[in-house]
Amino acid sequence: MRKTLGVFFPLYTTTLLMLLGSGLLTTYISLRLTSINVSGTLIGAIIAANYIGLVIGGKVGHFLIARVGHIRAYVSCAGIITAAVLGHGLTEYIPLWVVLRLIIGLCMMCQYMVLESWLNDQSESNQRGRVFGFYMAASYLGMSLGQVVLMLQSDLGITTLLLIALCFALCLVPIALTTRTNARHMSPAPMELRYFVRAIPKVLASTLVIGMVVGSFYGLAPVYASQQALTTQQTGLFMAIAIFAGLVAQFPLSWLSDRYNRTLLMQINAILLIIASLPLALLPHIDFPFLLAVGFIVSMLQFTLYPLAVALANDLIAPERRVSLAACLLMAFGVGASIGPLAVGALIQPLGGNILYAFFALCGVLIVACSRTVKEDKSQFVPDAPVPHIAMPDSLTSSPLSPALNPTFDEQIIHDTMPAPEAAPDQVAESLEMETSHPTQGADPEEDTGLKKAYTML
Repeated sequence: MRKTLGVFFPLYTTTLLMLLGSGLLTTYISLRLTSINVSGTLIGAIIAANYIGLVIGGKVGHFLIARVGHIRAYVSCAGIITAAVLGHGLTEYIPLWVVLRLIIGLCMMCQYMVLESWLNDQSESNQRGRVFGFYMAASYLGMSLGQVVLMLQSDLGITTLLLIALCFALCLVPIALTTRTNARHMSPAPMELRYFVRAIPKVLASTLVIGMVVGSFYGLAPVYASQQALTTQQTGLFMAIAIFAGLVAQFPLSWLSDRYNRTLLMQINAILLIIASLPLALLPHIDFPFLLAVGFIVSMLQFTLYPLAVALANDLIAPERRVSLAACLLMAFGVGASIGPLAVGALIQPLGGNILYAFFALCGVLIVACSRTVKEDKSQFVPDAPVPHIAMPDSLTSSPLSPALNPTFDEQIIHDTMPAPEAAPDQVAESLEMETSHPTQGADPEEDTGLKKAYTML
């Protein structure tokens, strides 16, 4: 553990500072716009622009990193983000804020690609679990600390924006000074969206709905808190506890998903989300301690839906398609995260902030409906596809991105699923015949060793 921390400490420090600034910026923008009576539709549009930028950044990041390398790509994106953050303080012209959030989202996706592909390439297969465990912890800690910083602010003036810009400027330092600069170029994941729409349409639909829930929460939960007459400090505490719930939820989720049917877990999780959301959806005013408790429970449930969807999708897809699957799931989540804030933002002004949690309950119903139709034939499941530990910040940083960006992932699958060199020619031919004649069947656990190692990092 000490060696892992020592080797990757610069990247962990960079991640913490970056997520501190990002988490603080998202909450600041929602509260700032609410205080100047901007409509919920425009607030939703600004949040949606961030997620659209993240989706676009997946393509831009590959080109940028391949052209100038990891460190230069990260440094240039951090500089652009710093300038864009300060741009929020120069004007309150909302259409310009939409453009700024689009730029920030695009550049942050490039930064995530640098960090996750770098961690992937520089960690050994037997230590990726620890490496990415610390990465997730740094992500959640950074987001939570961002809300704590908000609690310490007396107002929502230029000082808060300066602190956010300071975080993005300082996150340059650790990665610029690191000596581990031999990360290789990334191989972009192929997109086979048409295949997955036919193979797992209900899982993709569930992923899109989950994106709507998470995107709406990060963008509009501060608006809900302000309509509950919470102070800036109370809103910061509410958001910090809710985000921390995401980290707490990952550990019991990992244990449960390895022991019980994941489709059933998805249904139970969605049903509990419906029940937990109803008090916040129906009660016009709630005592602050009760709001913190219920908000913590709702966040635990909503942040565990995406890892379950990813694990369930991997259960139903053959190993050779899982790199492409990671990219498609990420895209489905990003599209949902763009739609959610727009839809809820348009409803908040006429219906009030409670519509946010009513929307969560409705999404829970949709997830239950989708998961009930997922194929239950256990012979189609791959038994060793583990649930990933996925951070769900106000962005698309998530471990499913990691295999999609791992430059050695395809090589590991090919190497570990092929027979040994000394195998007889007829054994080699038989193995190749099985691969081509059963492209969508789950792999045998012993043949899937390479994939299991690659997914250990999640």
